Amino acid sequence: MTSTFLPDKRTGPDTDRPPPAADAVRGRARRRALNWLTAVSFQVPALVLFGVLVLLPILFALYAAFFRWGGFGRPSDYIGVDNFTRLFDDPVFLGDLWRCLVLVVLSLALQLPFALAMAVALNQRMRGRAVYRMLFFAPYVLSEAITGVLFSMIFAPGDGLADHVLGGIGLDGLGGEWFADPDMVMATLFLVMTWKYFGFHMMLYLAGLQSIPRELHEAALIDGAGPWQRVRNVTLPLLAPTLRISVFLSVIGAIQLFDLVWVVTAGGPDHHSETMAVTMFQFGFKRYQVGYASAISVVMFGISLVFALAYQRFVLRRDLEGATTTMRGGVK
Repeated sequence: MTSTFLPDKRTGPDTDRPPPAADAVRGRARRRALNWLTAVSFQVPALVLFGVLVLLPILFALYAAFFRWGGFGRPSDYIGVDNFTRLFDDPVFLGDLWRCLVLVVLSLALQLPFALAMAVALNQRMRGRAVYRMLFFAPYVLSEAITGVLFSMIFAPGDGLADHVLGGIGLDGLGGEWFADPDMVMATLFLVMTWKYFGFHMMLYLAGLQSIPRELHEAALIDGAGPWQRVRNVTLPLLAPTLRISVFLSVIGAIQLFDLVWVVTAGGPDHHSETMAVTMFQFGFKRYQVGYASAISVVMFGISLVFALAYQRFVLRRDLEGATTTMRGGVK
């Protein structure tokens, strides 16, 4: 008698198939590999362009900074770190560093608070606020070349609009050589920069303000908080990530400022409005000292990189960690 508990010894083609669990594992591995290849195929063109247009110029500038080179032929006159030591003995470059610091301080102390005040004002209910937003943002859309030419005519000594307006209200003594006076050129240049760029920061702040729920302001109002208390305890803490990004962009923009200064003053008079980028252009394309200009560009890159890494490490870290936590929490 055959026992009913003996294992089934049937054979056939189905007995060689792997169990369903192995098929599932293979399918997941195949999908992961396909997803990885798809991601790489989309990233490779961008990485190639980034390498050719960004990394290679940076590496070549670093290489050329160790040579006395006029820009023609192959760099061959190796001089070591002489270009870098020359930088910090050059009063023009040291002045560039000081002027960069002045622009950063003025931007953080005047330009950004003014943009924030305008954003708070335009976030209120008022007639025609869309028109005001457009008018304040319009200067940012203009190119730096157009802005430079426009203000060169406005601040033209004697015949410019600024002198005519001041003369019409009896303040003739305030006018004069706006861009030609060493004592006035940086203040005038900063005024032009504020007109040009504050609209960008204003729109950043306005977007941040509109993301703050109105219920929080209403709750603070019910609790008896005044306007300044609501701004200090509700608006500014919730707007802090936007403020930090705005400060970062403002500082990096001041370090790399070139085109507006070049069109308006070309660094004059007597280097009193010159920036690091203008000095780099002067030596690289006017005096054909490309090795020295490359050293300036390397220092500019180093300053920007150190500031960006330090700012991300000590200022933006909390925002980045919060964004990562939110993304992980949203993915189940």
